[in-house]
Amino acid sequence: MKTDELREKYLDFFVGKGCLRRPSDVLVPKDDPTVLFTPAGMNQFKNQFLGIGPLDFTKATTCQKCLRTGDISNVGVTSYHHTFFEMLGNFSFGDYFKREAIHWAWEFLTDKKWLGLEPSRLTVTAYLDDDEAVGIWQNEIGLDPKQITREDEYENFWPAGSPTNGPDGVCGPCSEIYYTPPSGKKVEIWNLVFTQFNRVGDPPNNLRPLPKKNIDTGMGLERTAAVMQGFESNYEIDILRPLCDRGGEILGVKYDFASPVGRPLRRIADHVRACTFAIHEGCVPGPEKENYIIRLLLRRASMEGFLLGKREPFLSQLVPMIAEVMRKPYPELHQTIEAVSHVIESEEKQFLGVVERGLTKFRKLVDQARSANRTSLSGDEAFDLHQTDGFLIELTETLAAQEGVSVDMARFKECREEAKKASGRGAFADSVMSEGPIDALKKSGGTEFLGYEAIESKASIRGIIADKKLAESYSSPLVTIGIVLDKTPFYGESGGQVGDTGTIRTASGEFTVYDTQKDGELFVHIGQLKTGSLKVGEEVTASVDASRRAAIRRAHSATHILHHALRTTLGENATQRGSKVEGDQLRFDFAHPRSLTNEELISIEDQINQLIAEGAPINTRVMPINEAKKLGAMALFGEKYPDFVRVVEMGDFSREFCGGTHLSNTGQVGICRVVKDELVAAGVRRISCFTGPKAIARMRESENLLREVGMLVKATTAEELPRKVAALQDELRVAKKELSQYASQSLAGMAAKLVNDAPMVGNIKVIVHRADELAREQLKELVDQIRAQAGSAAVLVGQAVDGKVSLIAGATKDLAQRFSASDAVKAAAKLVGGGGGGRAELAEAGGKIPEKLDEALQEGLAFLKNKLGG
Repeated sequence: MKTDELREKYLDFFVGKGCLRRPSDVLVPKDDPTVLFTPAGMNQFKNQFLGIGPLDFTKATTCQKCLRTGDISNVGVTSYHHTFFEMLGNFSFGDYFKREAIHWAWEFLTDKKWLGLEPSRLTVTAYLDDDEAVGIWQNEIGLDPKQITREDEYENFWPAGSPTNGPDGVCGPCSEIYYTPPSGKKVEIWNLVFTQFNRVGDPPNNLRPLPKKNIDTGMGLERTAAVMQGFESNYEIDILRPLCDRGGEILGVKYDFASPVGRPLRRIADHVRACTFAIHEGCVPGPEKENYIIRLLLRRASMEGFLLGKREPFLSQLVPMIAEVMRKPYPELHQTIEAVSHVIESEEKQFLGVVERGLTKFRKLVDQARSANRTSLSGDEAFDLHQTDGFLIELTETLAAQEGVSVDMARFKECREEAKKASGRGAFADSVMSEGPIDALKKSGGTEFLGYEAIESKASIRGIIADKKLAESYSSPLVTIGIVLDKTPFYGESGGQVGDTGTIRTASGEFTVYDTQKDGELFVHIGQLKTGSLKVGEEVTASVDASRRAAIRRAHSATHILHHALRTTLGENATQRGSKVEGDQLRFDFAHPRSLTNEELISIEDQINQLIAEGAPINTRVMPINEAKKLGAMALFGEKYPDFVRVVEMGDFSREFCGGTHLSNTGQVGICRVVKDELVAAGVRRISCFTGPKAIARMRESENLLREVGMLVKATTAEELPRKVAALQDELRVAKKELSQYASQSLAGMAAKLVNDAPMVGNIKVIVHRADELAREQLKELVDQIRAQAGSAAVLVGQAVDGKVSLIAGATKDLAQRFSASDAVKAAAKLVGGGGGGRAELAEAGGKIPEKLDEALQEGLAFLKNKLGG
C-alpha cells in the first residue's frame, strides 16, 4: 500500500465514523508561543480541548505535518526516527471516548477492508491503573492477556510522569499499539491518549475527573507505511527511499541501509525534507528560535555531505524530488521550489565557508594537543569551535577520530548547557494545556468586529486585564492595561496590518488606546486610563483614530497592488513572505534570489501608479476557502486560514485572501513611491514604500535635499549637479593621494625611529608602542613599515581613542614558528576587556577599558619577551 493511499484510507475511515476532516495546521504556528514548530496533531485543537469558544464540531480527523528535534541524534541511526513526519490523528471533544477509540483503532488495523493486519502480530500497552482500557482490550476486542502490557506513568501517561511531577492541567492515560513484523522487531504505530483528568497540585488525590472526557490519538504515517510495504525502516518507503537514492546519486555513492553511507544519506534526506517544508512556509535559516533550528538542520545535512567528500553545495538539488514525492498531499510545494532551493543553497555556501575557516583552527588544536602529549581535545575547545566558529560538534568528533584524537564530550555538554542558561535559548517549549485570562474570556465568546463598516460604535466592557489577571473594575491612571469589548470598530493587529489606536469613553472617564491586538476571536485594546474609571459590563463609546485608519487603508491597498507589480515584473516565483502595513507606509517581503535593478524598481513603481490612476474598484466578499482557491485567490504560505475566508479583489488584476481594511477603489491611494529594496534573509528581499501624504512629503524632502546640495557645490541647475560633483570627486582623489604620500613618509620616519630605539632580545627587535595620535587605519601601516625596516622584529602597537581600544600585533616571517601574533594580541586584549585574533604574522584586537591600555601594552611586552627567550 502506497503512503498516499494509506493517508487517504485513514482519513476516509474516520470520516465514516462521523469525524470532520480538518486540514493540517501550519508547520510554524505563529499564534502559539509554547512551541517553535507544530509537534503533534492535537495542537490545532487546543481551544476545543480546553472548552474555549464555540464548539463547531465534537470529533475530527487530520493528517498533521509535524517537526520535532528532541531525538535529533537518532535521526538516520534508527529505522524510525525523523525530524519532519506526518501524524494521522482522530480527536474527540466530549464526544466518543475510550471504548470507541479502541474499537475503531482495532477495526482500521485488522479489517481487510482497511489495513488487514494479522491480529496476532499486534500487542498493546496500557497505563498501570487503567483497568477500563485493559478491560476493553481483553474482554471486548478479545486480546490474549499476553498481548497486553501495563506500564507506569512515565511510559503510558500524557504528559509523561505528570501525576507525580506535573505540570498541572489536562492529562490522561495512554494505550499504545505495536506491530511485530516477521523479523520479530516490534514497532509502535499508534498511541491512544485518553485525556480524562485535570491535575491539581501534588499527589495523592490530585487527578480530578474532567466533566467532558476527550480523545487525542496519533498514528505515525511513515511507520505504518513501512509496515504495510513490508520494510523494517521508514526510510525504505515510497516517499523516502527516492530521497535517499537521489542523495546518493548527487554524492556519487550508492544508498543501502546497512552500508557506511546509509546513515548519512538518511539524515540528509530527513533534514532537507524538514527544511523544505519549513522554508516553504517562510521560516528561513537564522540565529534565533525556529530559524536557528532550520539553520542547524541544514548545516548537519551539509556536514554529512562534507564528510563524504562533497566540497560544494548540493542539498538544494533534493528539493524538486521532495516536492514531487509529496505532490499529492502538498501540491503547493511546487510553487516555491526555486525560492526554497535558493535559500538552502545560500545557507550551505555560508556553512562551507565556516567549515573552511574552522578547519584551520581545528588542525591547530590537534597540533597543540599532540605537542602537549594529550590524546583528546578539551570540551571547552570543542565548544568554542562549535559556538564561536559554527563548527558542528559532530564534525569535530568525526575529524578528531580520523586524527586519532578523542573529544571530551562530557565537558562539551556542560559548556553547552551553561551557554543555554546564559542565553535563555533552550529546545522546544512543551505544549501545556494551561489557561490564562484571555482563555477564560474566550469561553464566553469572541469580539464582534465592526471595523469594516464603522470607525465608531457603542459597546460594553467584557473584561479588564491588569497585571496578567482579570479585574472587575479599574481606576488607576497612566498604567498600561488591556480592555476586551463585546464588539469593536478597532482592527486588531493581524495579517501584517498594525492595530488601530483611538479612544474608549465611559460615562465617567476616558481610555486612550495605543494598540489593538487580536488573540483568536478576541480583540484586546491596550492603553491607559486618562480619567475616571472602568467597570466590567459598563457601556462605552469606542472611537478609532480616523486619519490614521485612512492612512493604513491607503498603505494596505497599495500592498496588494505592489504584490501584483512584483509578480508581473519578476515572475510568479516572487511569492509573498510577509508584510507590515502602517499609516501611509508599508514593507513587503518576497522570495527573490538577487537585488532588484534600477530598471526593475522603476517598472514596479510605474505599474503601481498606473493602476492607482485607473481607479479600479476594490471589492471584498466572504466565501468558503475551497471556493476562493478555485477562483485563484492568493494565500500567504504558512498562514492559517479559517473555513470561510475574506477575499479582496482589485479590478481584474488582484485577488487575495485578506482580513485587513481597504479602500473602495485604487485611486484613493493617491500616489505610491518605492523607497528601498533590501535583503532581509537568505532568498528573501524587502521593498518599502510610502503612500499618500507621506509619499508627497518624501518627494519634497528629495527636492529640498537636491536644492541644498546644489547650493553647496554651486550648481545653478539640477542638471549641472552631476558635473559639479564629478569635479569635486576628482579634486578629492588628488588631495587624498597627496595626503597618503605625506602620511606614508611620516609613518616611515616614525617606524625608523622605533626600530632604531627598540630593545633587543637576542638578535630580535621588540617594539611596543602607544600611538593615540594616529588614525585607526594607520596602525596597521605602521606595523607593516616596522616589519619592512627591522629585519627581525616582534611588534605590538595600540591606541585609545573615543573610549575604544585598538591593538595590532605583528611579526616578521622568520619568527612565525616561535610565536603567534594572534596569541600576543589576545594576551594584551584581556586587560582592556576585549579580544581578537588573526594570523601568526598579523593580528588585531579591540577593547573597552582605555585606562588600562598602558598596562595591556606592558603585558604584551612581557608575553613577547617570554616567547622570544628574553
